[in-house]
Amino acid sequence: MTVAATAVSAPRSPVLAVVLSHPTQYYSPWFRWLAARTTLRLHVFYLWKFGVTATHDPRFQTTFRWDVDLLGGYEHEFVPNRSRSPGAESFWGFDNPVLPARLAALRPDAILLFGYNWATHLRTILWARLHRIPIVFRGDSHLLGRPFPSLLRRLLLQTLFRQFSAVTFVGAANRHYFNLLGVPASRLFFAPHAVNHELFDPAESTHLTAARALRAQLGIAPTARVVLFAGKFVGNKQPRELLAAFLALHPQHPSSVLVFVGDGEERAALVALAARAAPGAVHFLPFANQSEMPARYRLADIFALPSRGHYETWGLAVNEAMHLGLPCLVSDRVGCQADLVSDGDTGWVFPAEDYSALRTKLGDALSADLPSFRARVALRIAGYTYTQASAGLLQAVASVCPPSVRT
Repeated sequence: MTVAATAVSAPRSPVLAVVLSHPTQYYSPWFRWLAARTTLRLHVFYLWKFGVTATHDPRFQTTFRWDVDLLGGYEHEFVPNRSRSPGAESFWGFDNPVLPARLAALRPDAILLFGYNWATHLRTILWARLHRIPIVFRGDSHLLGRPFPSLLRRLLLQTLFRQFSAVTFVGAANRHYFNLLGVPASRLFFAPHAVNHELFDPAESTHLTAARALRAQLGIAPTARVVLFAGKFVGNKQPRELLAAFLALHPQHPSSVLVFVGDGEERAALVALAARAAPGAVHFLPFANQSEMPARYRLADIFALPSRGHYETWGLAVNEAMHLGLPCLVSDRVGCQADLVSDGDTGWVFPAEDYSALRTKLGDALSADLPSFRARVALRIAGYTYTQASAGLLQAVASVCPPSVRT
């Protein structure tokens, strides 16, 4: 009797259902890491096949699929999406009515939910509440540059956040957001935004070899100081303002080079403005898939993300660049700024709407003693890996599971 009772009461590993819009180059490697290195029984429900099938991205103005493994090493399934226009642009962009049945079949101990703005997500919250399944919520919103939410919106968000048994926050601005909306400290767990460090490994010699070859192909001297912008060419990321600042400073820094990687609606305007530059001072490279990005970062000395748009909730490209040793120039509206980019220490920070400040900080970057920055960058980014993110998630899951389930 005693042996049988002990066997029945022995703790078991938690079953964690993950509900995420689609496979991404940021989260899929983390799920693989969790499956290989923790006791979680992880099962990911994807609501859309973007990224694993060739799909047109209107903001990048290109059709692509990610060229790294997004599906191997962890349990997952795609839940049929009946939306006529799938994606995050509208409330009905994720409409997956069979997800509750799939969750019921899995019988999870907890659900990790990314986001709430879509039909499927609200349906999932309702199902979990009815079946008393705790939800761990993960979001990265902040209020940088935004007005304080109206009373009605605050009440709606506070009601929504009370449905979550635990919340993981990704950084300081995100935590401040949850604090202002009444999430108790006891329900908040730090699980920082992180990227696949194995891909962005500064010790990987092939990245440096590819970067040197790319420099030679573009005719960039080995000693030239290179500023990199990589992403969508859209107004809210301020590529035009960055280019104008660079052109204004180039006479004082004649060996400096600005490289744009990507595509988007601003491309024509950028090319026209770049025509004023000295030959070889500005280069445009096409959209680079994930396996190509390490060489693009190693090509550069400084990474720039001067966004003014509120949608830049974090800026994971900054993580990638910092893992490869680059100090970063960012605006004060980039979500990761308070955590990763300290002005004059691991990079340079300017007020998002202040063009003259952008030009000043870019000038500081072009004149800086970069080796001293790189050492501090490496130290800072070391705290933003899957190890730290997983520790926070495991604490959140443990806080919502009964004693019979142990992480």
